[in-house]
Amino acid sequence: MSEQKAVLVAGGAGYIGSHTAKALSEAGHTPVVYDNLSAGFREAVRWGPFVHGDIRDSAALRAAMVEHKVGAVIHFASLIEVGRSMVRPDLFYDINVNGTATLLNAMRETGVKRLVFSSTAAVYGQSDAATLTEDDHKDPVSAYGDTKLACERMIASYGRAFGLTAVALRYFNAAGADASGLIGEAHNPETHLIPLAIAANLGRGKPLTVFGDDFPTADGTCLRDYIHVGDLADAHVRALTQGVQAGGFAPINVGTGRGWSVLEVIRSVDKVLGSPTPHSIGGRRAGDPAVLVANASRAGALLDWTPTRSSLDQIVKNAANWHRSQKYGEGKISG
Repeated sequence: MSEQKAVLVAGGAGYIGSHTAKALSEAGHTPVVYDNLSAGFREAVRWGPFVHGDIRDSAALRAAMVEHKVGAVIHFASLIEVGRSMVRPDLFYDINVNGTATLLNAMRETGVKRLVFSSTAAVYGQSDAATLTEDDHKDPVSAYGDTKLACERMIASYGRAFGLTAVALRYFNAAGADASGLIGEAHNPETHLIPLAIAANLGRGKPLTVFGDDFPTADGTCLRDYIHVGDLADAHVRALTQGVQAGGFAPINVGTGRGWSVLEVIRSVDKVLGSPTPHSIGGRRAGDPAVLVANASRAGALLDWTPTRSSLDQIVKNAANWHRSQKYGEGKISG
């Protein structure tokens, strides 16, 4: 994108999408949020125009791209709950895979040639590696991971056939909130560790359950790579203009290369909020790997990207600030 153009942000009313819309605006782009609000929030759309539409609606997508003179697309619009994907794979294949095919065809029909795709570390599945590289074996253990890998392969094939230029950003654990407190993480139901720990600490949720303390790690609990959502948003903006030559496709891990255990996260929440987090130890969940940490050297090399906000305490501090004064979503404070 040699000149600043409108960027269609599919799923831009959601958690990562809303933070990316803010980052796009700050970088001089115009984010056009396209969302059906099934999981996102109208209150999170604060930068650029809003279009209410479904990712499977070809005519609505084409109309939005033409009306707003869209020059690129960032695609977040998908279902993400791993557990739900195992009992309703039909929904995940319809929305994630069919939706992505519909979006790609709308881009082709309107001449939009640049895509940044929201992917996931779930494409790798179980691994014994200390850190994961983009070239490691991919064997998803969930229908969610299967759909994301299928989308990556479809996007790559569209690039080879039709000249689409695309980057797939494979997230590890997005966390935190914008420092302003205007937008943050709001899922219903919430399944992520940090917001659940904060809710338990603040007395707004059930005591936290730690799923297993017998993993082969220093304290027996799982290690995960947490990336601040603001750093993640910055990676998306950079991926619009960097990372791959015209007509190419590049999968890129986005993480810090450092794992934090569940108990370390709980201790950080205790420190930031100044009180102990109620929690108990439960059994392991099926499919949980002991360690899931990114090798993010490709992001540094191709995107000239380095996380600057992703210390665990900074992530928890920003997340806690959001949850104390949540503006929308299930945990919103009334009045």
